[in-house]
Amino acid sequence: MLLKRIYHEPLAQTSYIVGCQSTGEALVIDPNRDVQKYVETAEREGLRITGVTETHIHADFVSGALELARATGARLYLSGEGTADWQYEFAGEAGVTLVRDGDTIPVGRVRLEVMHTPGHTPEHVSFLLTDGANADRPMGIFTGDFVFVGDVGRPDLLERAAGYRDTMEDSARQLFRSLRRFRELPDYLQVWPGHGAGSACGKSLGAVPQTTVGYEKMFGWAFRIENEDEFVRAVLEGQPEPPAYFAQMKRINKQGPAPRPTAGARRLPPAELARALEASIPVVDVRPPERYAESHVPGTLNISWGSDFLKWAGWLLPYDRPIALIADDASVLRVVEELQIIGLDSVAGYWSPASVQSAEGVESEGLSYERVSAREASGLLGRNGRDMAVLDVRAPDEYAEGHIPDSENIPLYHLRQRLDDVPEDRTVLVYCGSGTRSAIAASILSAQGGRRVVEMYSGFDGWQEQGCPVERATESAVQSPA
Repeated sequence: MLLKRIYHEPLAQTSYIVGCQSTGEALVIDPNRDVQKYVETAEREGLRITGVTETHIHADFVSGALELARATGARLYLSGEGTADWQYEFAGEAGVTLVRDGDTIPVGRVRLEVMHTPGHTPEHVSFLLTDGANADRPMGIFTGDFVFVGDVGRPDLLERAAGYRDTMEDSARQLFRSLRRFRELPDYLQVWPGHGAGSACGKSLGAVPQTTVGYEKMFGWAFRIENEDEFVRAVLEGQPEPPAYFAQMKRINKQGPAPRPTAGARRLPPAELARALEASIPVVDVRPPERYAESHVPGTLNISWGSDFLKWAGWLLPYDRPIALIADDASVLRVVEELQIIGLDSVAGYWSPASVQSAEGVESEGLSYERVSAREASGLLGRNGRDMAVLDVRAPDEYAEGHIPDSENIPLYHLRQRLDDVPEDRTVLVYCGSGTRSAIAASILSAQGGRRVVEMYSGFDGWQEQGCPVERATESAVQSPA
């Protein structure tokens, strides 16, 4: 038997290839849209993909299961569990087999037993893996978004992302019952989850790639709660707001994703930049924030190419009209490919940073904003505090745990809708946790014009490291960290 883990770091998403080397067959679990990497991995191992499956209808990426099955001629195994109104709409296609609790998926001498594990979603299944060449009992379980390392799948997405009202509590109770069944599995079983740290599919996922049933039963927070009502309160409390694009992913994956477009980006003439901005086409500048801050085109949005790029692209970019990029030739193809992972397929083209400087109809020198350290920000507030507004763009729970005194909290994902709450007659000092979100926020504020923007690039982490004053939502007094 062969087991390959394929990890997509920007979304902390894991796929698996299970192969039987004696027969040359392979099955892929939870593939994303980059289907070629699964084909190439299988070929390197001397395997052919004969089966494709997934644990559930995903919310955080466009599934590649349907496309991979079509490309390889493999049989597609989909969950037939769940409610009547939450099923795969393409399940009746040729080559699709619906599987339910207790069914077996063969991969040569290897077999996967289907275990219905609802809670994260109604149709969610897990797969118990047995290497039939060497054993008659399972060695591990692929848990998808059911059980993670140190956490469990959030049960609120069907309501908060897919729009199915009044389903959160019932889903949480289903999850509790699924976990009770999980407890009955042998402690030695390895657990291979569908996500790692950084995913929005749970509250506090661990960073190690796998765990065991026994370890989670001993140390996982969800397994320490014996009372169902208490579990429901705990699992629903503090769940982060799901990224806006999750609703699109649920719809796309339920209906059946279209084939991934051929990756590419057309280099656009400089003259088209002004016309694109006038037509309200979102123009995303993917340069590092320090370069964007020095000079940028008015009206553009800075989402720097890096580990958080997809997360914020999904939050802030539209699915109903094209977008355009400002990116260098070396990185633009990779940017386009990553956008396709979350279904942002309509990229009109791009301009290189050098070509932007010669674009007609835009300010040749561009706009700029100031970036300061925490120490410098403290000095600015000490000298000019009355003339400055302080904007915290972190999530509400982060703000409650500690923030700069007299700061206003508007999470980045709500900033565009609440621009009227940001003063225009004062300098705005904007900050987040470590600098990623504040740079994006600064570009949103700068794009509107009329405000002087200062970004604290070292974030609240840097503020605390300097021993600057901190205020907490539950305290009336301002305190300095020890």
